[in-house]
Amino acid sequence: MTAVVIVIVVVAFLALALPASSVRILREYERAVIFRMGRLLTSKGPGVVLLIPAVDRMVRVSLRTVTLNIPAQEVITRDNVPAKVTAVAYFRVIDADRSVVEVEDFLDATAQIAQTTLRSVLGRADLDTLLAERERVNEDLQKVIDLQTEPWGVKVTTVEVKDVEIPANMQRAIARQAEAERERRAKIINAEGEFQASAKLAQAADVISANPTTLQLRYLQTLLEVGGEHNSTVIFPLPIDMIRAFIKPD
Repeated sequence: MTAVVIVIVVVAFLALALPASSVRILREYERAVIFRMGRLLTSKGPGVVLLIPAVDRMVRVSLRTVTLNIPAQEVITRDNVPAKVTAVAYFRVIDADRSVVEVEDFLDATAQIAQTTLRSVLGRADLDTLLAERERVNEDLQKVIDLQTEPWGVKVTTVEVKDVEIPANMQRAIARQAEAERERRAKIINAEGEFQASAKLAQAADVISANPTTLQLRYLQTLLEVGGEHNSTVIFPLPIDMIRAFIKPD
C-alpha cells in the first residue's frame, strides 16, 4: 500500500512539473532561440513559448540596446603622441539566432572588438584630428566595429569618444602653440589696421593739399582737443607760410 502511494505521488509530481517546465513566458524585448535535439529552430517570442521537456533547450536573447563602456586604451597617434582614450558604444541584437550560433558570447566579443578597433583607428589619426574632428572619428569607429559584428547579428548604432588624456608636457606645448597663433593673428590685425590708417591719411593729405586753409583749421581743432579736460599743455600752431621763408629753394 505504501509503495502504491509513493508511486501515485511521484506520478502526480511529474504530471505537474513537466507542463511547468515546458512553458516559457518572454517579455516584449526578448526572443527565444530554441534547439531541438541539437538542431536550431526558428526563434520565437514574445509571449508564451511551449517546449518539449528533455528535448528542447531554450536560450533567452535580449533585443534592447546595450551600453558598453570601453576601458581606457593606450594609443599612439600617427604623429607619435601618446594618449589615453576612453569611449562608449551602443549596440543591439538584430538577429537572435546568429547572436547565439555564430559567436560564443556576443557581449564579450563586441567589447573586445571595440577595444582593438579603438586602438587601431585612433593610431591612424593625428592628435589634431582626434581633438578637432571628433564626429568624423566617431563615425569611422562605428563603421569599422559594425562591419565586424554584423555576422553575429549585432548592430552597432553609435560610438562616442568620451575623453582624450594626453601628457602634461604635451598640454603645455599645445598651450604655447595656441598662444603663438593668437599673437600671430594680433600682429596681422595690427598691420592691417596700420595699412588702412595710412591709406586714409593719404586721402586726407590729398584733400588738405587742395586747400591750405583746411590745414589751419586742423591745427585749431587739434589745439582744442589737446587743451581739453584740464590739460596744462599749451600748443601754439605755427603757420607753414612763416617756415617757407627759411627753406632754401632747390
